[in-house]
Amino acid sequence: QVTSFQGVAVRSLSTSSPHEHPEHGRLVYKGNLAKMVLGVKFFSYSTSILNLFMMPYIMLKSGIGVESLLMQAAFYGLIGVFTFVTPVTLHVLTKGYVIRLYYKDEMDTYTAITYNAILAEKATVFHQKDVEIPDITKMFTTFYAKTKSMLVNPTLFPNPQDYNHLMGYDKSSLFKLEEVKEADESK
Repeated sequence: QVTSFQGVAVRSLSTSSPHEHPEHGRLVYKGNLAKMVLGVKFFSYSTSILNLFMMPYIMLKSGIGVESLLMQAAFYGLIGVFTFVTPVTLHVLTKGYVIRLYYKDEMDTYTAITYNAILAEKATVFHQKDVEIPDITKMFTTFYAKTKSMLVNPTLFPNPQDYNHLMGYDKSSLFKLEEVKEADESK
């Protein structure tokens, strides 16, 4: 494959498709909010760090040290909420958002790529049998993989069969019916 880049020929020696990852397998899902989640978390972290560096200057120039104890507590509480609670809340809400999901056919394993607390990509490897669908639909949770909450958008799977296999919807209902009959007979 040869691609022209500003008059210079660039040759690609890759034998795998752009949707293949040698370590994780075939790309079956790509979240469309990945850049937005990263941007919001980065903005929140950067404003929190700015708040921490600006606090001594603001306290010296505002004369807050002279005011009453109640005013100091209210001021520090408000700053603390924006400095610490907002980034922690954002992380808790978005830690399960799946940026990319890969599938290895030969091992029947999935690799979910999410962002961790320091905005680095984190890979979680799990089998389809580890997927558990919550009984009650929960906000920010589509399924659990090894008890870790994961959020995906089913409409973003290019191949609906990949989503069906992930969630276990492709398994025959006859197997489940037979399991119920066997459980009833053993009682």
